[in-house]
Amino acid sequence: MNAETEMTASEQREPVALADVHNWRLERDGEGLLWLTLDCVDSTTNTLSSAVLEELGRALEGVAANAGRGLVVTSAKASGFAAGADIREFDHMRDADETARQVTTVHALFERLERLDMPTVARVHGFCLGGGLELALACRHVVAAADDGTRLGFPEILLGIHPGFGGTVRAVRYCGALAALDLMLTGRTIDARRAQRLGLVDRAVPTRHLDAAARHFACDWRPSREAGWQARVTSQRLVRPLVAFAMRREVGKRASKQHYPAPYALIDLWREHGGDERAMLRAEARSIATLLTTPTSRNLVRLFKLQERLKGLGRGDSAAPRRVHVVGAGTMGGDIAAWCALRGMQVTLQDRAPEYMGGAFKRAAKLFDKRVRDRAARLAVGDRLVMDLAGNGIARADVIIEAIVEDVEAKRALFRDLEARARPDALLATNTSSIQLADIAGALEDPSRLVGVHFFNPVARMQIVEVIGDETTAAAATTRALAFVTAIDRLPLPTASAPGFLVNRVLSPYLQEAMVMLDEGVPIDAIDGAARQFGMAMGPLEMADTVGLDICLHVGQILAGAFGGEVPAVLRRHVEQRRLGHKTGAGFYTYAKGKPVRRKGGDSPLAPADIRDRMLLRLLNEAVACLREGIVADADLVDVGMVFATGFAPFRGGPLNYARDRGVPETLGRLRQLEGRYGERFAPDDGWQLLESAS
Repeated sequence: MNAETEMTASEQREPVALADVHNWRLERDGEGLLWLTLDCVDSTTNTLSSAVLEELGRALEGVAANAGRGLVVTSAKASGFAAGADIREFDHMRDADETARQVTTVHALFERLERLDMPTVARVHGFCLGGGLELALACRHVVAAADDGTRLGFPEILLGIHPGFGGTVRAVRYCGALAALDLMLTGRTIDARRAQRLGLVDRAVPTRHLDAAARHFACDWRPSREAGWQARVTSQRLVRPLVAFAMRREVGKRASKQHYPAPYALIDLWREHGGDERAMLRAEARSIATLLTTPTSRNLVRLFKLQERLKGLGRGDSAAPRRVHVVGAGTMGGDIAAWCALRGMQVTLQDRAPEYMGGAFKRAAKLFDKRVRDRAARLAVGDRLVMDLAGNGIARADVIIEAIVEDVEAKRALFRDLEARARPDALLATNTSSIQLADIAGALEDPSRLVGVHFFNPVARMQIVEVIGDETTAAAATTRALAFVTAIDRLPLPTASAPGFLVNRVLSPYLQEAMVMLDEGVPIDAIDGAARQFGMAMGPLEMADTVGLDICLHVGQILAGAFGGEVPAVLRRHVEQRRLGHKTGAGFYTYAKGKPVRRKGGDSPLAPADIRDRMLLRLLNEAVACLREGIVADADLVDVGMVFATGFAPFRGGPLNYARDRGVPETLGRLRQLEGRYGERFAPDDGWQLLESAS
């Protein structure tokens, strides 16, 4: 028998019977190793639901009863090891005491795994996140596939909580407090090699060697890895308060404790109990149980589910696009092209002359340098983005995106040419920010091919893309557009073709009211400060500068023509003076090294509550109008669109969710009060009745 035959024989596994277990299977191989495989039924992804965790307890009884040489915990899913807890169950966790008891039960379960009388190894590939990573860390050793698809991390902070299955203890044990808390406080994910350097995993190996690495560790009693003395010293009793103070100060630059309590709770948890693992586990259970009952966590979990809903919209088309042609190498078109190349598409970028293309390729190079660390991979991404002055890529493209100037006649002329040169099955898409689809589609022989794919600036950061259709748009075209947006890792938001679509329509009154107040003499720091205090990512005037005041004026004029009202005089003055915002170095702010120069104004003639309500209630009122008109299908889509396209305070769950929490009658009363004081632009929309009946 040769070595190859012997290896095959040792790898053969025999099933071990487990009573009343459906999501796990236990096998023994020729070397006496036990393999415990997680394979959640009726799902492409492993999650740690209460049923899966209960079955793990029964599976561990089977492991203990079948004394093996070692245990390998692995996954049968191509997507990865485990994506974490089943967040659908979070909705039922409203009682903090009961939730703490449930978490303590999981602690005991993972401790049983940790204390098994045999070497234990987690064999990790793909996603290993949150509770999934906590499960892996309960094994004495972790080996992980060193490929692009493997990502490890603790994203719980993005749901308004922190790790709760022992992760706060074990991550600090293996990585040291600084590295572990940084992972947990940011929610970022890392690859296997980075995880090995930090101490989260013992060995990062190519996928083809993953089983061998797992056997190697499972066949040998060896000490568990632990953080070095330099990392451990930060957990000393006298050092923890100093480190915690510095961490709270850094977190405070990004999020307030009032709005986002989870990171502060995590820091306090470690500061108070970091020297005693048993005490920290007990405190972890109490802390996460409390956080799960907060409005912040409930709203962030709701938004996560809505993100998953949008991702699901793009999974209805199996033919993923591979070739994209973009016409227009300006800021938006160039950045769309670069992002598509980064996400694996073959991209041709067209404009009138080479001098119009330079900026796009410079920005693309910066994006690739930032996002792709490996030099060979970075070169490969760059090779996927090609200058195409003649438009030769049109005939080969699966998706053709127009991103030229916002001029309807220019767009109509372009699409006549594109239709003649494109494949009959190619998707024709416009990135217009305000022009209705019918005004462009009228130039086509087959208008059903045209859809809107409205990206937001900056493309590399803004997750939402409005997918726009009207009564002439073919259902197949919409389906393909949704699939394309999903394929480039963006969230598709189906939107009706109407002036401003959803996002610009709802955002414009908010921005314009801020400009009106600025013209009235309210200091800029009071206006933007009120918005930031409410929880917005940035103030409305800084946002207008970021968008570009010329674009704000253009959209404002279209909306004023469609719905009435006036464009603020201060906006017209700034555009006439070519103070267009960030891109020209001056707008409502002046900019130094790309940052707005803050300046203190005088006393405000308005109280902070009046400043806030004048801006926000115009936004809410317009959101209600869009709901009434059917611009999107329901209130949830209004909320997820405004959060991820404009930075509307995520912890408030979106504008309509905030309106319900605030109270529809109270909000209506305040609108009428403002209408009496400032005029009909505050007149409540008829759609409030729909929202009130749904509350």
